[in-house]
Amino acid sequence: MLIIGYCMGIRSERRLCEEVHVNLAYRWFCRLGLEGDVPDHSTFSKNRHGRFRDSDLLRQLFETTVARCIAEGLVGGEGFAVDGSLVRADVNRQHA
Repeated sequence: MLIIGYCMGIRSERRLCEEVHVNLAYRWFCRLGLEGDVPDHSTFSKNRHGRFRDSDLLRQLFETTVARCIAEGLVGGEGFAVDGSLVRADVNRQHA
């Protein structure tokens, strides 16, 4: 599910769970089928801050994924891009 979130720009885990609940393509990708239960959003933060905090698992998963993308020719490694966009905030504390 997190791969979907990263690829589709869904930053909120709560929103990600809602999207997976209603989007058939996302459900298929996650192997949930039509009847499968979508995990609660709190499952992600509990795992991130608990089970995986002291584990090397997520780094290994990331490195394996990148290596597979390189092997399949999806990533070349010739260059990189950084988004340094500046966005003016429309905030005025006196006009709440």
